[in-house]
Amino acid sequence: MSGILYVVGTPIGNLSDLSPRAVETLGAVDFIAAEDTRVTLKLLNHFSIKKPLVSYHDHNLRERGAAIIRRILDGESCAIVTDAGMPCISDPGEDLVRMAAEAGIPTAVVPGPSAAVSALCLSGLPTSRFCFEGFLSTNRRNRQLHLESLKNDPHTLIFYEAPHKLLNTLHDLLRAFGNRRIALARELTKVHEEVLRTDLEGALAHFTASPPRGEFVLIVEGAPEDAGQEQPSLEEAVAAARELAAGGMKPTEAARVTAAETGYKKSEIYAGMLRD
Repeated sequence: MSGILYVVGTPIGNLSDLSPRAVETLGAVDFIAAEDTRVTLKLLNHFSIKKPLVSYHDHNLRERGAAIIRRILDGESCAIVTDAGMPCISDPGEDLVRMAAEAGIPTAVVPGPSAAVSALCLSGLPTSRFCFEGFLSTNRRNRQLHLESLKNDPHTLIFYEAPHKLLNTLHDLLRAFGNRRIALARELTKVHEEVLRTDLEGALAHFTASPPRGEFVLIVEGAPEDAGQEQPSLEEAVAAARELAAGGMKPTEAARVTAAETGYKKSEIYAGMLRD
């Protein structure tokens, strides 16, 4: 029988956030696949856990992933961890889970902290509908296309960004979206945890004056619900008002109602209604 692949969440800063179940699981598996074995070793040492570590990251995931799958199929159990937070979120762990599923290997999740969700909860922006976008492409064209595809999305948007790229990203967000509200979170769960709630122009001014430090989570306000909807032409607005009038509404009232719905002036619509 094969072993089990455990997807284990690790702290994003405060080591006390590692759950008792995570400690138990890491101590029970045969080996641990880690993004950076040096980072994970510090975590294991803190909890007095001694387990073999296997390096598994973006640059070796194909070859190393196949080797991990073979070991699990041979009966060993493995925990996949990332440096901080939940594996598989902007992380090559998603590829290992896919390979395990294709091989029929049982998988189990041991939930832990998530920088994206933690920042969202602190943002003060709507949380009922959100979209995680991760890191933007470093390719200028792909980056622009990505943001263009999101400009009318009403969901709250979540991005990750490195400090040395933050100002460029804020400029790009402002150009693509206009001046929306944003919350910028850094050092979450650590001593110097900070959340700046402002708008994109305010964020640019703040971090131009005070150079950014640490990895950031950006929570950006979504587009208005009616964004992307084409405004009807004046002729279409006049036609709509005429339909209301034909249904028994006074022409002046029909013009007023249509003006409120379309954004045109009542006088413009009424004058159009009088024309043949």
